[in-house]
Amino acid sequence: MSTWRDRIPTIGSIDLPPDPRALDGLGRNHSLETAIADLVDNSIDAGASHVLIRLVRVEGRLRALYVVDNGHGMPESRIDSAMTIGGQRAYSSNDLGKFGLGLKAASFSQARSLTVISQALGSTAVGRRWLLDENREGFLCDIIPTDFATDEFERQWRIDGMDTGTVIRWDNVTGFPATDNPARVEDFISRTANALQNHLGLVFHRIIDAGKISIEIDVEDIEAGAPGPRIPVTALNPFGYVRSGRAGYPKELSARLGDTDLRFRCHIWTGRSTLPQFKLPGGAEARQGIYFYRRDRLLQAGEGWHGIHASDRRLQLARVEVEIDDDIVRLFAMNPEKSKVNVGPEFTQLAEQAKADDGTTFHDYLEVAEHTFRESRKRSTERRKMAPLGKGIAPELRKAIEREIPFDMESEPIDIRWKRFSSDDFFEIDREQRSLWLNEKYRPPTRGERRSVNDAPLLKALLYLVAEELFRGEYLGARDKDNVELYQEILTAAAKSEQI
Repeated sequence: MSTWRDRIPTIGSIDLPPDPRALDGLGRNHSLETAIADLVDNSIDAGASHVLIRLVRVEGRLRALYVVDNGHGMPESRIDSAMTIGGQRAYSSNDLGKFGLGLKAASFSQARSLTVISQALGSTAVGRRWLLDENREGFLCDIIPTDFATDEFERQWRIDGMDTGTVIRWDNVTGFPATDNPARVEDFISRTANALQNHLGLVFHRIIDAGKISIEIDVEDIEAGAPGPRIPVTALNPFGYVRSGRAGYPKELSARLGDTDLRFRCHIWTGRSTLPQFKLPGGAEARQGIYFYRRDRLLQAGEGWHGIHASDRRLQLARVEVEIDDDIVRLFAMNPEKSKVNVGPEFTQLAEQAKADDGTTFHDYLEVAEHTFRESRKRSTERRKMAPLGKGIAPELRKAIEREIPFDMESEPIDIRWKRFSSDDFFEIDREQRSLWLNEKYRPPTRGERRSVNDAPLLKALLYLVAEELFRGEYLGARDKDNVELYQEILTAAAKSEQI
């Protein structure tokens, strides 16, 4: 009978390199959007101020995708490390990459060919290529000749400060449509650009808002000889409401467990908001929950409460920010795609203990969020319809009003415009022409630019809210006439006082 031994003996070592086909399995959980976000992480780590995503079309077909930045670039020694499977450079504490697989996993999830060309300060452009091939033997990375690397680096990227930087090129992209049908190709480009705008605008919203990075998308038609117009990626802030849905919020809850401190910044959105920041890809209900950030990069955008509470449609106004800093990083595990965060049992315990300075607990917060949602359902049915807006209102203001007020489409629109009066009156109600006229005498001065018919948005919005009811009915009643006199006296006096 053999005995158990504490130490396991060895008699030597043998080199067992991985099967080259293992490359095919990298990044299987990536989407196109998460894969490109991983490349943008590398650009940010490299100190880039600008990132360009370019689709290339040749003879009607999409043939390649580029991600280009004006970061520090890499010399030959660094590019070899970057292209090594599992190779890890010396990461700083602020870097978003950690696994040594991000570039390769993201790229191989979407394309059969990955080419990296980079130029560091004082160096010539260098390039390497990985080509997924079923017949490949070993891990042999192709070397790109200097002349081709230089030509690629110096293409018409239209990026300032491109003395250094990196060009990532994907060929044989698996998701590209296998057709040159113009309608299908244009539809794919439109959907892809929209998906990238939404995902990158959400994931990097803090960094974009801070002006640290600019991300743009364009399409180059090789036969046309020049790239097309650029599509900017704008910040999509999931906490970018105009006003909080509840007084006293956002509110910070904090908890301590042993030597671990954790803070929850709790937000409540206004009900029935139609802002894209609220709706987000997938819908507001799916986006309730915890928003995890690391170095201002959004790792997970809601999608649940991680054991604190079950998801519920009545909690769709509730969103919570959690910062994963170095002190608490051990509580969390991030997937390689940087799209999901898993929490340990301590996280739920901390959430249960968390309190605000006024004693509010997490349970209290969720109750307030649910109550706010219920109240918003009631209020929305009680808002009176108002006549639609006509001329004189800026499109952005019109959209904002439309989001909050149901329009009575059977009513004629109300124009709000300026004209010269023979009197000092501030305004004039013209029910026949459905116009609220404002006295040109009191028109706010411009700062040198040409006057716009859509000027003075604050004044016009307030007058619309106050005077809209005066355009209702067949005639002005005694109460309406008294209100007109009241408004006229006060507004005219106020306008005159501004001219003194």
